[in-house]
Formats: sequence, C-alpha cells, structure tokens
Amino acid sequence: MVNSPQYDLLTFGDMCVDLMVTGDDVVPQFGQIEKLVEDYELELGGSCNIFACQAAKLGMRVGVFGRVGDDYFGRLIVQRLEENGVDIQHIHVDPTIKTGLGLAICKGKDRAILTYLGSINAVFPEDIDDKLLLSTRHLHHGSFFLHTNLQPAIPSIFSRAHSLGLSTSLDTNWDPAGKWAGTLFETLGLTDILLINEQEAACISKTSTVDEAMHVFQESNIKITAIKLEEQGAVVVTGNERHSCVLPPSMCGNGIGAGDSFDAGFLTAWLRDLPIDKCLQIACQCGREVACHLGSIRNQPDWLTVTQAAGINYPIL
Repeated sequence: MVNSPQYDLLTFGDMCVDLMVTGDDVVPQFGQIEKLVEDYELELGGSCNIFACQAAKLGMRVGVFGRVGDDYFGRLIVQRLEENGVDIQHIHVDPTIKTGLGLAICKGKDRAILTYLGSINAVFPEDIDDKLLLSTRHLHHGSFFLHTNLQPAIPSIFSRAHSLGLSTSLDTNWDPAGKWAGTLFETLGLTDILLINEQEAACISKTSTVDEAMHVFQESNIKITAIKLEEQGAVVVTGNERHSCVLPPSMCGNGIGAGDSFDAGFLTAWLRDLPIDKCLQIACQCGREVACHLGSIRNQPDWLTVTQAAGINYPIL
C-alpha cells in the first residue's frame, strides 16, 4: 500500500514581517524632517507565508520550510503560521540571523516597499532533499528573486520534483535588481503553473501587452499561466483555453497579500480538480477578499465563503 503525502502543498518560507505604514503623505523627507502618518500595522509577511496561510484556510494540508531569527519577529511569524493552520515543523530558529522585515509605505491603493532580507533568503539548496519533496503533492515557489541562496538550484529542485511525481508552480514576485534573469528562464520551462501580475509579466516576457506575454509563456511550455490584473481581475490561459474574471473593485485596503491569496485559491481549486474557469473565479474571490482589508492575512476567506461567493457547489470531502 502506497502512503499518501503528508501535504497537499509545500512552499519555501520567505520569513519576514510586514510593517505597513499608511497615510496621504507618507513619502519620507530627508534632512531630519518628521512627518505624521495615519496608521500602521505589524503582521506576518512574505509571499510564501501569506500563500500558505490562505491555502490552509481553504482546507489544504500545507507545510513551510524556512528559518527565522531568535527574536520577536521570528516568534511572531511562527505563531501566525501555526494559528492559521500551517504545519511549522520545518521552520528552524537560527540565532545567527535576524528575521526579515518588509516596510510597506502605503498611500491609497499604491505602495512602496523597503525590504531587509535577513531570514528571507536563509534557505539553501542542500535543505531541499528528496524526503522533503516526497512529503507533498505540489511544490509552490514564490519570492523567486528574494531567495538568493536558493535561486541557482530552483531548476534542479523543480526537475527533481517532477521526477518524483509532484506538480510545480511559480510566482516570481518583483525583482529588486530589475534584471529578471538568473535561473528564471530555466525554471519557467519546468513550471506547470505560472502565477504573476501584469507588471511582472511584462518585465519577464519583455512585451507590452498581456496577450504578447501569454504567447511568450506558452512557448516556454508552461501548462497554465494566470496573470493578475489588479482591479481588472485576472486572465488564465492553458492550451487553446482562455478565461477572464472581473469582480467589483475593493473599496478599501492596501492590496498587500491579495496576489498571494489569489495563488492559493487557484492552486487549491486546481488540486481539487475543478475546471480552469472555476479555479480562476475562486482565485479572484480570494484576492478580492484580502484586498478589501488592511494587512496581509486579514480577512483571508475559507473554502465555503469563496465557493458560495463564486456560485460553486463544491464541498470539501
């Protein structure tokens, strides 16, 4: 009798907290000028971490591998992941590193982010052995350009994952260096599902329209490509099949974590064998629920909430 994997989804944690500062005039002014802001929030950060929390809330069995510092922020990360149903057994406390921090300066629905890597890139190729990969059905990688120590080995890891029967997905997120290179194109050729936003799609494909970008990604042998279009919804292409989804725009919130929750919604529905158009509807609903509120994991919905909102009758078995 073959044992089933422990997890439905496994991801590499980009371990950090987000400090979100909000106001109408949040642009810092050097020269020792002090400004007042309207509000702030301190919450779990990291694309992979936010993704993991949403997937767990949707009923997936989720594991995260990563390291945190032996500090308050590190303990907060572990606490938040555990509270949200994520398995934390592969998260290690390393007293030699400082936990990562993202400072998000939010004005309306726009934001700028300053990032201290610290524990974010404290995952190394030798950490990802076959035993870890065999513990899951699907391997998801986010924060591709922030995992600088792991990035050179991602093509090899994705290749091994495929050889072990896993499916793979990638959300590159932004490249702070602006190069959009490294092992990215090797990794794309080994990616089953690509989940990126419109700006990232343009930078990676070196095109100016969504249609042109989709064509580039299809030529890379990616099975499914979903491009997130913020308030215009999202579009997904697989083979000759194309679907779009547009929901009413959110009236508040800073958008942090919406794309990661979109990823989790899409993959959860896909792993439950729903049609692609239904996967997209659920993904968009997850993203919108998060975008309506402040904070990366605030208001992440459960499976019943998103399926009812999307008009889909699919109970968790």
